[in-house]
Amino acid sequence: MTKADLIDVICAKSKITRVRAESLVNAVFDSMVEALMRNERIELRGFGSFVDRKYEAYKGRNPRTGEVIDVAAKRLPHFKVGRNLLKKVNSERESS
Repeated sequence: MTKADLIDVICAKSKITRVRAESLVNAVFDSMVEALMRNERIELRGFGSFVDRKYEAYKGRNPRTGEVIDVAAKRLPHFKVGRNLLKKVNSERESS
């Protein structure tokens, strides 16, 4: 599902305009990005959570040339699926 697909589903289910649905989706995503930038955890009960994982700097290797390179420390957002969502996804697959 793409962002455009999500907007279409919201339009259909809530009977609001596409412009309003797009504004809503953008507001939610922007809020999530801002929270992650502030090192806050995002928890959506029953769906999952987003956390910021820190990775230390390390020596890496360029796979093409074999040259050793320094990889800077970084923070990456990580999604952990919620128990309810995991159960729903797995029960749907088992019944198919």
